[in-house]
Amino acid sequence: MPKINVEKIQSLTGHKDCLYVVEPASESHLFFSAGGDGMVALWDLKDPELGTMVAKVQNSVYALHYLKGQNRLIVGHNYEGIHLVDVEEKQELKSAKITESAIFDIKVVKNIILSACADGQLILSDLKDLTTIAKLKLSDKSARAIAVHPDGNQIAVGFSDNTIKILSTSDWRLKKEINAHDNSVFTLQYSFDGKILLSSGRDAHLKIWDVEADYLLVETIVAHMYAINNICFRPDGRYFATCSMDKSIKIWDATTFRLLKVIDKARHAGHATSVNKLLWTDHKDQLVSASDDHTLSIWDIDINK
Repeated sequence: MPKINVEKIQSLTGHKDCLYVVEPASESHLFFSAGGDGMVALWDLKDPELGTMVAKVQNSVYALHYLKGQNRLIVGHNYEGIHLVDVEEKQELKSAKITESAIFDIKVVKNIILSACADGQLILSDLKDLTTIAKLKLSDKSARAIAVHPDGNQIAVGFSDNTIKILSTSDWRLKKEINAHDNSVFTLQYSFDGKILLSSGRDAHLKIWDVEADYLLVETIVAHMYAINNICFRPDGRYFATCSMDKSIKIWDATTFRLLKVIDKARHAGHATSVNKLLWTDHKDQLVSASDDHTLSIWDIDINK
């Protein structure tokens, strides 16, 4: 069992409200953050003292998606749809009011923007001009999270009706519906080889699904005390981290699913309130966490095998 040493490097301030999203940028040491204050900031792990504002919108931002080849950022602006931002110029290029509800997650597949919305819709938009391709009403409850399979041929969407719905990206039809959790599904991640889907949510359970066995449930783990907000893999796929409303971050082995480390306030000067989002970077194995306490924390994760 590997020995993991954790050191908190820095706490980043500047946001004026709860933080809900961190998103990788053009280089491994760069990332974006956004939250309740409507501000989208760009940070540099090589010089983290000062963030740069990239965009500012009126309402909360729960979802960002970075287009690396174009250096553009899609911002999910709650109640006002999606905005396409030129990162270098810090300028909005286009916007589309695709919904009047909150947008909880954004992914891009085959030049199609997928927006998971609070009204239970999965909205498909054209990446070129943001025009709406389709609005898929999949539930009466919120669509909370999207995971794209590594082969790009299917996606998993988590809902507040406790289900995970698997859709084909060739025709956007429903392939399978899983009664997955006892409450809302907040986060989904496919393993890098696409063989496993991890899911978590309000019931604080981590579930492992065998994709190749038609999403057979492999294991259920009571992983946190309260809702699990996010799952994030290490860039090599060998480990993953979870974060929770219980204020903690936990590190797990991605093969055995054994808990390896708990990062919290008492032991590591962790967050004082809910931890909402994680980003495990390639830059010195550093992990970034975003919290309701208005701060981002940078963690040095040293794994000795």
